[in-house]
Amino acid sequence: RNAGMFEQLTLARALHVLALVHWLGGVAMVTLVILPAVRRFARPEDRLRLFEEVEGRFSGQAKISVTLAGLSGFYMTWLLEAWGRFLDPAFWWMHAMVLVWAIFTFVLFIGEPLFLHAWFHRKAEAAPEATFRLVHRAHVVLLTASAITIGAAVLGAHGFL
Repeated sequence: RNAGMFEQLTLARALHVLALVHWLGGVAMVTLVILPAVRRFARPEDRLRLFEEVEGRFSGQAKISVTLAGLSGFYMTWLLEAWGRFLDPAFWWMHAMVLVWAIFTFVLFIGEPLFLHAWFHRKAEAAPEATFRLVHRAHVVLLTASAITIGAAVLGAHGFL
């Protein structure tokens, strides 16, 4: 049983890390490269449309990566019977992982399709520059929270925190 569990855990962890690298690497690319380039090279009234064209190509991939990260994370928690860690303040980074995952899951699967997309378009028509700054700022906040969470989770998982 232990050898099989170890193999399952190893595979789940590898899938989890690959999903995170793709998902949050894409968020980093959008935040640190694409948004600044669009802001620098596109007219204010064209920025949101151009950004959506580029980010739209990543959105479907991000949905897959976010789903795989969540499933593999919950599977590892189940496999290790680690649910009690959520009651221990020393494992605060597990709460942070779930929170970051929940925010992105909400935005990708609920927020964008139901209201965020339309809301941003209305704002962009009225104030394109301010709307683009808001989109960029939101990405910076999400990327920062994600990076802090990843760092804390790696340190915590290895007994540092």
